[in-house]
Amino acid sequence: MQKVQLGLYTHPTCSDCQAGKSFLAKHDIPYIDYDLSVHPEMEKDLRKLTGTRMVPTFVFKEKSLLGWLSKPKVMIGYENNLDEIKNILKIDT
Repeated sequence: MQKVQLGLYTHPTCSDCQAGKSFLAKHDIPYIDYDLSVHPEMEKDLRKLTGTRMVPTFVFKEKSLLGWLSKPKVMIGYENNLDEIKNILKIDT
């Protein structure tokens, strides 16, 4: 059973976004890709979550016994949050 659901807000011209997606692919981590160039309407959700349009934005939702927890863990940026991303996803390398 999956304990964490990951949503990732991205844009194709963002190098940090591409690095984050490569990392997730390398470790076979499933995620929902909210590509703002394809789905510009998702920008509204991104602004609601973060107060900004910055990408990549990682949105982790954790599952409890009763379902998905209502308050997600939100991180803006890949490189500066890599250690915490690894910790949440339980990746050692």
